Amino acid sequence: MYVYETGDADAPSTILLLHGGGVAGWMWRPTLERLPATVRVIVPDLPGHGRSADETYRSHEETARAVAGMLEERAPGGALVAGFSLGAQLAVLLAATRPDLVTGAVVVSAQARPLRFARTTLGLLAATAPLARRRWFARLQAKQLFIPDELLPDYVRDSARMSRENLLASVGENLRFTVPAGWAGFTEPALVMVGERERKLLHDSARDLHESLPGSRMTSVPGCGHGIPLQRPDLFARALTDRVQRRP
Repeated sequence: MYVYETGDADAPSTILLLHGGGVAGWMWRPTLERLPATVRVIVPDLPGHGRSADETYRSHEETARAVAGMLEERAPGGALVAGFSLGAQLAVLLAATRPDLVTGAVVVSAQARPLRFARTTLGLLAATAPLARRRWFARLQAKQLFIPDELLPDYVRDSARMSRENLLASVGENLRFTVPAGWAGFTEPALVMVGERERKLLHDSARDLHESLPGSRMTSVPGCGHGIPLQRPDLFARALTDRVQRRP
């Protein structure tokens, strides 16, 4: 799994950023530009994505174990784990299964209720998957994902690079995800974020995650859809900075 690190290697606080499905670690570039240089940040490309495109995405559980192994090596004291969409589900799973490695969680736009008719959705995705290799189609998808112009070449490149098998496996895991039992026992600070303009399913999921974890906070970000870190990187970077500096 490809891993990128930035910031102060000797910083007392570490942030782990987990990207969404169909993109890669480059989606965090606007956030990284707004974080203080004194913070250490670890950004992996998850299996099947970006520079880890040759790796197989088998399951959320296996991916979470791989990320935990990477943290044991690079940040054994733990990290603030922030994830978006698919990455947010992995952040929840890490907090639930390896709380010793998670000093806090920021969960952005995580679906936590299984999608009805998931099989039909995956069937349609399988049929249209070859279009992802077409530049015009990737550009249309990028608009829906709020990807800014400066990141468009990265998205177009990685859309063509991602295999049909990894796309279906990662999306299938995303659509079937439910709140893991261990989440309710996570004792570190947790923030659940959802865009004001996101689908009802995402708002319901955010409430499920918030209500099942005593002491967690939930916020709806005005004007945002399914793309808070890309639409409001200033707000998102500030939320991360506040948490590593232990502000309320």
